[in-house]
Amino acid sequence: MKNVKITRRSFLLGLGAASSALLLSACGSTDAPASSASTSALPQPDSGAPASSAASEVPLEPILRVDEFPITDGSTACIPLIAQIMADTTGLDPETARSAVTTNTTAQAWRNLGLYGNNYGDSVKLIIAYEAPESVKEELKADGDPLEQKAIGRDALVFIVNEDNPVQSLTRQQLKDIYAGAITNWKDVGGKDQEIIAFQRRADSGSQTLFQKLLIQGGPLMEAPTELAPTAMGELVDSIAEYNNSANAIGFSVYYYIDQMYSKPGLRLLAVDGVTPSNETIADQSYPLCNEFYAAILQDSAADSPGRRIYEWLSTDAGRSCIERSGYVAVQ
Repeated sequence: MKNVKITRRSFLLGLGAASSALLLSACGSTDAPASSASTSALPQPDSGAPASSAASEVPLEPILRVDEFPITDGSTACIPLIAQIMADTTGLDPETARSAVTTNTTAQAWRNLGLYGNNYGDSVKLIIAYEAPESVKEELKADGDPLEQKAIGRDALVFIVNEDNPVQSLTRQQLKDIYAGAITNWKDVGGKDQEIIAFQRRADSGSQTLFQKLLIQGGPLMEAPTELAPTAMGELVDSIAEYNNSANAIGFSVYYYIDQMYSKPGLRLLAVDGVTPSNETIADQSYPLCNEFYAAILQDSAADSPGRRIYEWLSTDAGRSCIERSGYVAVQ
């Protein structure tokens, strides 16, 4: 099994006794649910649409002990959500939950659950991730489609340029032509007379999968040199900001990552077909490049297993509230 390291089992086991003592202490001093104290200090997202009042008022009731929380993998852009799920379902302090969460690539997360999830006692039992690449879907199909999955939220593919670039919006066709190599100069789309430097991601990344599915759709795509296909999402953002100190680079990511996790001075998002990405335009899907992200477990997960209990909880009012309070758009 490759590089499984999400919620560190030894870390959680060590936290179990201490967290139980803290929760008991909290229960002894107030009539409020123990988890209320652990989530009240969580900063609220400062962009996008706020959670509905009904969702934000859902009382938080832990459903697991800390040491029961299943080993979880997922996409980089889902790390804050995984941490909030851990906090809400166990009563763990959100900051402590964040320190317990790491992820592999989107592709490897799907493999770790679907291909290796039953192989080891400490293997991945739950993933929160963006859509799997087609190559991984084929691997899972060949293994008998062992997963049960459902959409729990919606995000979008967004395009990033330097703030000094005068181009404010591109059509989907213009973006296709840029990445096919048919449009190579910004002057051809209303910008300066500068070569377009188009960054991509590696094939196993979640954002590259969305890029292929939502924009390219099987059409021509130029091969990006290694230096224009960073491994990490943050590296892509840094590269666009720093490329020759000029305004001729373009790249893409998912909206939540850019808006909430890794904003960078000197960059801005392009409108696509005249619509600017935001929580509102993603929720109503007026922004044209939207796609769901997923929770998945093994089909044979027992009804009382921690992984399935969280999987089912994510479709409750409390689960949707967790997604929204983390700054994502929940699927109703």
